[in-house]
Amino acid sequence: MSHLTRVISIALVLVSSSAIPYGMAADGIKKLVVVHKNAGIPAVNQMADGVVNAGKEFGIDAKLIGPATQDAAQQVKLIEDVIAQGVEAIGVVPIDEKVTAAVLKRAQGAGIKVVTFEGPNQEGRDWNVDLVGTLNFGEVQMQRLAKEMGEKGEYVIFVGALTTPSHMQWADAAVAYQKKNYPNMKQVADRFPGGDEVDVAQRTTLDILKAYPNVTGILAEGSAGPIGAGNALRQTRMQKKVAIVGTCVASQAQAMLKNGTIRECMLWDPVVSGYSVVAVAKLLLDGATFTDGMQIGSLGKATIDPTKKSIQFNKILHITSENVDGLVARGL
Repeated sequence: MSHLTRVISIALVLVSSSAIPYGMAADGIKKLVVVHKNAGIPAVNQMADGVVNAGKEFGIDAKLIGPATQDAAQQVKLIEDVIAQGVEAIGVVPIDEKVTAAVLKRAQGAGIKVVTFEGPNQEGRDWNVDLVGTLNFGEVQMQRLAKEMGEKGEYVIFVGALTTPSHMQWADAAVAYQKKNYPNMKQVADRFPGGDEVDVAQRTTLDILKAYPNVTGILAEGSAGPIGAGNALRQTRMQKKVAIVGTCVASQAQAMLKNGTIRECMLWDPVVSGYSVVAVAKLLLDGATFTDGMQIGSLGKATIDPTKKSIQFNKILHITSENVDGLVARGL
């Protein structure tokens, strides 16, 4: 399937030629729709594959959709449409937890189970699932950036949006770790949005290089951030001066990792992220009780906090010049 075809198929997932609305099919199979932040980018395409495949494994009709651009209002509209279809479960990767709170509470009021991914503080959810621990993920990223910067110098941080909860928490953890362990490093500006959009990250990096000529490190949250920043470094021939560490998809970052433009990425398998949402939704639909250390599907034992409605796994995937070819060969 071509990239264009994938984007179109995700964007139009709610459109059906059937006379029976999606959530009211007569086959008795329960329905789950995952509403992501932004349809069509590589990491989301792979998560969509995980959602669909997990649905087949668990006997759920599961799909992933998302707005064409990262727009919280459009994400709410998609969630409203899904609620109207009468699905049994909704998954959400929230753009802005405050904006999505009211519509998710309406979903719960309609008897729909709600699972968030990267939404640890989202109101209106039953459970949030993450494949990495927030604190550990940010600290590991900072350790790698500090190594590349020789534990000194100025750096900046990209996030997908200033309202993206997981990105902001990872950045918080990274900065706190830097201040405690690397006093000769300094964050020279507030966080920059655009980590989920290649063009925005590229333009912003070019502006950063002009405004802060002493920057030698970029921590980029959002799978497109390292790519956009890398394009800017290649454009200005500053790949050797400025180190990029962040989150990325192996297939998208392969060339830049191999030539050193991106030093390392940490992520998780996007396919597994899709699987995790469906697996948790299945347990919710079956009326399961969540307990710390329980086995969830093929993910292994989970760290579960019932008070915070949090389910976490330790699935950090280090993507380097040494292993990127193998990861790409696996379809990542």
